[in-house]
Amino acid sequence: MSAQAYDPLAGQRTPEGPQFDVFLAGTVFLDIIFTGLPAMPEAGTEIWAEGMGSCPGGIANLAIATSRLGLRTSLAAAFGDDDYGDFCWRTLEEQEAVDLTRSQRFEHWHSPVTVSMAVERDRSMVTHGHPPPMPVSEMIGTPPRSRAVIVSLSPDEPLGGPGASSWAELAHREGALIFADVGWDPSGTWSRALLDQLSICHAFMPNATEAMAYTGADTPRDALYTIADKVPLAVVTDGANGAMAIDSTTGEEAFVPAPRVTALDPTGAGDVFGAGFVLGTLCEWPLDDRLAFAGVCAALAVQQFGGSLAAPGWGDIADWWHEVRASAGHGGAYGSSLARRYAFLDRLVPTVPVGAVRRAAATIARYADVGMAPPASGKQPERDPARAEDDPPPEGPDTPRAPAQKE
Repeated sequence: MSAQAYDPLAGQRTPEGPQFDVFLAGTVFLDIIFTGLPAMPEAGTEIWAEGMGSCPGGIANLAIATSRLGLRTSLAAAFGDDDYGDFCWRTLEEQEAVDLTRSQRFEHWHSPVTVSMAVERDRSMVTHGHPPPMPVSEMIGTPPRSRAVIVSLSPDEPLGGPGASSWAELAHREGALIFADVGWDPSGTWSRALLDQLSICHAFMPNATEAMAYTGADTPRDALYTIADKVPLAVVTDGANGAMAIDSTTGEEAFVPAPRVTALDPTGAGDVFGAGFVLGTLCEWPLDDRLAFAGVCAALAVQQFGGSLAAPGWGDIADWWHEVRASAGHGGAYGSSLARRYAFLDRLVPTVPVGAVRRAAATIARYADVGMAPPASGKQPERDPARAEDDPPPEGPDTPRAPAQKE
């Protein structure tokens, strides 16, 4: 594992402190992403995509997003012994500095695969996979000491209950803050009993659709109030509308609109938001700054194709903030408002080293993302060599950023 280029928690670290900042468990998929589709193919027809990339997906979205923000991240997941598993393992461990000590390789187990097709601002997916050969709780055993654990509520492996202790509950007893999310319920049941698992959680971060479905509320804000009665920290994300939260430990309530961007691929945006919000919570930032930071992380991600590898690093955030600040005086009222809303980044960005992690270099997509042109000298910004090699010149504006595998 390589050293982090920038450590936002450096001031909190002690020799006796937790080994990791974030511990995760779940399923890693190989994501194959087709971009630039004019429409979804109809039965019996063929559609050509303008671009294509491959990257780890599933729980890897969160693992890569937290690691790129400088959080020491550990992941427990099953990996196949096929080339798909090799690629995902190598990308996570060697390139993205994610600890895989509690992950395992399994012979003759086919790695899960998802094909994602992006059309305009939405996506459709097809997935193939088999149940992991070993339950995740058995794979983990005793979880490592961590500042935070991010989990997904599930009826199949509950977080804890009478006469049972899950790995998440063990982590909670060791002082970890439990951040919970929840997925789409294909059965349409949306059982409210699932929220009983929040008893050991510090935070719950569903999107607006999930929040209303599980609480029975008519609006995202009403759902937020219901969730706030169940956890100390309630967060509801609402896509381009922004996010809202209540932190009962501090008495704060906040709503922050999302930055205005052209969203090209929403894959992994919720995970990127969650990573940014967890970081802000561990850093003990004010609630509205946490929401704003998480929102800009997600906004930077959705402007590019690539799922997990679209997650920004501190270098990308610094680039964006310098551009916002430079244009504040002559970019209209919205530009000035954006500069005021994100003024707290001035406390952070000056400490980001020149070689801070960037998700790509020398690509049209990255320059479009931050609104900058290639330097006249042709010299590219420095980047963390442990993260990825520089891309060759791209073939089109939707070419997936390094290190997405080119096909």
